Amino acid sequence: MVNHPARAVGAERRLQELGITLPPPPTPLGAYVEAVRAGNLVFFSGMLPVINRQPRFIGRVGGALTTENGIKAAETATLSALAAARDYLGSLDRVAKVVKLGVYIATEGDFRDHPKVADGASEMLLQVFGEEKLSGRVVLGVASLPLGVPIELELVLQVED
Repeated sequence: MVNHPARAVGAERRLQELGITLPPPPTPLGAYVEAVRAGNLVFFSGMLPVINRQPRFIGRVGGALTTENGIKAAETATLSALAAARDYLGSLDRVAKVVKLGVYIATEGDFRDHPKVADGASEMLLQVFGEEKLSGRVVLGVASLPLGVPIELELVLQVED
């Protein structure tokens, strides 16, 4: 396995080293909350490639959007997820483990590069948290997602107090 620098430093410092500025935390687009804690697990509502309530990508991957667009949309949704986590927890350094990552991708019927698109989210989490905190994942192709976006992430984090 590759030795990732995130092992040696906290997630907040790693964001700085990577030059990543998180967007404003997302706000609910309906009747729900962005995060719910149960014990030491925090379950986040579906994270979209939306910044300031505006979708950054619209369409299906393999149709109007390329695989590369899908990867960028997954990265954008991950930035929103990290912003929501920081907002809820106060610091990303409190994350002990990424327990679950679900990546839902709106695709055309014959699209097959789901894992490559999902890597946009997984690679960002790997860079920020390091290999030892990374989870397995579920990747699904779907017909449509809220607001017409191509990606929705499901994220569950284990936290330390």
